[in-house]
Amino acid sequence: MAWKTLDDMELAGKVVLVRVDINVPVEDGRVTDATRIERIVPTVNDILTKGGKPVLLAHFDRPKGKVVPEMSLKVVIPALEAALGRGVLFAEDCIGLPAKQAVAALSEGDVLLLENTRFHPGEETNDPMMTAALAALGDVYVNDAFSAAHRAHASTEGLARLLPAAAGRLMQAELEALEAALGNPARPVVAVVGGAKVSTKLDLLGNLVEKVDHLVIGGGMANTFLAAQGIDVGKSLAEHDMADTAREIMEKAEKTGCAILLPSDVVVARAFEAHAEHQVVAADACPADAMILDAGPETVARIEEVFSRCRTLIWNGPLGAFEIAPFDAATNAAAAQAAELTREGKLVTVAGGGDTVAALNGSGAAESFSYISTAGGAFLEWMEGKVLPGVAALNAS
Repeated sequence: MAWKTLDDMELAGKVVLVRVDINVPVEDGRVTDATRIERIVPTVNDILTKGGKPVLLAHFDRPKGKVVPEMSLKVVIPALEAALGRGVLFAEDCIGLPAKQAVAALSEGDVLLLENTRFHPGEETNDPMMTAALAALGDVYVNDAFSAAHRAHASTEGLARLLPAAAGRLMQAELEALEAALGNPARPVVAVVGGAKVSTKLDLLGNLVEKVDHLVIGGGMANTFLAAQGIDVGKSLAEHDMADTAREIMEKAEKTGCAILLPSDVVVARAFEAHAEHQVVAADACPADAMILDAGPETVARIEEVFSRCRTLIWNGPLGAFEIAPFDAATNAAAAQAAELTREGKLVTVAGGGDTVAALNGSGAAESFSYISTAGGAFLEWMEGKVLPGVAALNAS
């Protein structure tokens, strides 16, 4: 790995521009979920310990290059102070005189938050003048926002090319976890890919069949693959127009030696609602008036058997309609097995994606996984094999 970490940087007495992701949900002027804020605490504390002065750069919502008072970062200050256990100073702009004066007034031990970087159009266009204005404020750049690393913005990519740069602790953890999962993993490797549509995960599937030994396909996406094999899936969610694509992916997997696991039995119901009357049938025996809402127990047993033979697991997407019982059973059972193998030291487990995080939290397995990414789009693009501008800039630096 070519990028540097905080351990490689001399920070004493230096102003450290720290790109963080604190774009958190807010209701009635209060942060309702401080998870993203809590995850930057190790980086900020390490900078303070090393004698640096952390200056936080962040975006909030989508003001589209204009000052929108309702999208000011002021709203996160109470949650930020609670997480850090100290006061946080605030500058009314992220560049220009307000930012310069606030930085100049910093004493050792202070933490400064600058106003929403997206209040300036130059942020999202990665404008050189915007980048230079930001760079003029600090001595060192630290990127701790892996979740924004797929954006080539001034504060995520441009700055790393103008100042000595390093990955923060959260960025470091993300990159190390993904390197362990896809870069140089312990083999065999199994990937679980679920969710509604094949069309949204074409690049992901295409990349994974070249990288993993086993590919478990679940959710509505599995219905598309079953239909592509000529199986009647009744009223199930399926993209019938993606049949040729599904067959191409299966052919590619055969050539690369990747074993695809599709449901052999399924849970079907005639109503998509909690505790609807349901039954388990063979995957090729879905009634014409029913829909497939989960993988069946035989399929779960096959998945668990694959997990037991593998050393690395990458998970993106649920195996069924996990939002409503009992159609969360397959996801919960497979997640529990993965968690148990992780606790026993037999499996490295890395997961990410919005539905994935929710599903694993719901199953109670999340805390036992090796690493769960909350990075969303950046996590998916990494899994798709794409170059992330924010990471590439750190490597170049």
